Amino acid sequence: MPEPFLLAQGASELLFSPKMGNRHGLIAGATGTGKTVTLQTLAENFSALGVPVFLTDIKGDLSGIAKAGSATPKIAERLKALGLTDHAYTAYPVVFWDIFGQSGHPIRATISEMGPLLLARVLNLNDTQEGVLQLLFKVADDHGLLLLDLEDLREMLKFIAENAAQFTVEYGNISTASVGTIQRALLQLDQQGGSKFFGEPALNLDDFIQTGLDGRGVINILAADQLMQSPRTYATALLWLLSELFERLPEVGDLDKPKLVFFFDEAHLLFTDLPKEIEDKIEQVVRLIRSKGVGVYFITQNPIDIPERILGQLGNRVQHALRAFSPRDQKAVQSAAETFRQNPKLDVAQTITQLAVGEALVSLLDETGTPAIVERALIVPPHGQIGPITAAERDAIIKQSVLYGTYENAVDRESAAEKLQARAAERIGAPVAAPATPDQPRPLPGATPTGQPATAGGGLMGTIGTLLFGSTGPRGGKREGLLEMMTKSAARSATSQVTRQVMRGVLGGIFGNKR
Repeated sequence: MPEPFLLAQGASELLFSPKMGNRHGLIAGATGTGKTVTLQTLAENFSALGVPVFLTDIKGDLSGIAKAGSATPKIAERLKALGLTDHAYTAYPVVFWDIFGQSGHPIRATISEMGPLLLARVLNLNDTQEGVLQLLFKVADDHGLLLLDLEDLREMLKFIAENAAQFTVEYGNISTASVGTIQRALLQLDQQGGSKFFGEPALNLDDFIQTGLDGRGVINILAADQLMQSPRTYATALLWLLSELFERLPEVGDLDKPKLVFFFDEAHLLFTDLPKEIEDKIEQVVRLIRSKGVGVYFITQNPIDIPERILGQLGNRVQHALRAFSPRDQKAVQSAAETFRQNPKLDVAQTITQLAVGEALVSLLDETGTPAIVERALIVPPHGQIGPITAAERDAIIKQSVLYGTYENAVDRESAAEKLQARAAERIGAPVAAPATPDQPRPLPGATPTGQPATAGGGLMGTIGTLLFGSTGPRGGKREGLLEMMTKSAARSATSQVTRQVMRGVLGGIFGNKR
């Protein structure tokens, strides 16, 4: 069993039990009080235990983990106060990620993986517009159309709008106004760089759960400084990652140490304007994902930024200083004080406002899972560099990574956009693709069998052709032929299994669905 590591020291040594690492945690405090350094210290210690880590780097400061630190005057003063004489400086194995592909390996997800619920939040849609989006996913599912990138989504919107009369009977009303609103939202998302996030190759979450050659856990750092310019996209991307982990990882119970630890910086963005439906599921995930060996740690300014039901799941707590200048701040101080196991020798509410930089109120879970009495303590400084590395150093680490070249080049395979564009070309008489096979999904509305005329010719042969292959009216209305009717059921059956394997998570396992 891994030995507990020293996180802070006050009246006594405050040891973090690796066994309790999957019981989640909270790092809170005002700006400039030392939250980022505490996060770095925790991440380094988990890595040293062989635990992979994922964290978001909002300000670019955390890239220094990849480089050994040095004995600055402030660190030397802290080590002296703590009585530590064996503090060695070292670099840690790091993989840099960046949704935009500029400061790390690109992270991509397909539209299908994101699902309509999270996608509606990214696009800031109302209930009616979200309903149209869910209808779109259902139509794509039924017709075997892969939704991989924003272009697929745009073509599908055009498709359901043009065939609204036919789809309304089977799927429900399609509002052209809602379709237009979604199209405009997609345009805005594209301008913010959303096209770089949606597509393939999609992220393989196994690449997060890696150890270095020396057995230390790899620290995955997501560059989020540019992503933070779109807070809703930032929050949704992190919720998607968490939901994918919940869905894919197996149950492992309580381990000697976590399988993976997630740190969510600026956690208040995750819950801003969050629908009650999603909040309920996040609370469920945080409660259940620990049995899959994953620890989730939220970093925010005020504890009241976290919904109470989720806050109650966070066992390990580090509270840096808060400033009580406003009624909301005073409420935050009181709320933070009440969440600790009280220390009769300490006025917690008063102490929170008096803490120095790098000092915190700490309460960790012991080996039995019981919160320890809160203590005022100094946080142990990290072993890596405090502050960012240079752009050249970052670039060298990226290119030396075993993942370099895996995600750098986008792949654009045939999906909904290409199929719908081919159908449109066929209808106007442009060259068409090879004949369809029985393994293909059911035909799209208005489509004709490849190589057959859109309308039957005259005479006996025309009549036979119409009976066998069906016909298309002047307005695109489709009359099924005998061959199509006979093969339709078999084609749909053959397709359904494949399409469901690639279709959306819709928050994946959070909702209990299987892709």
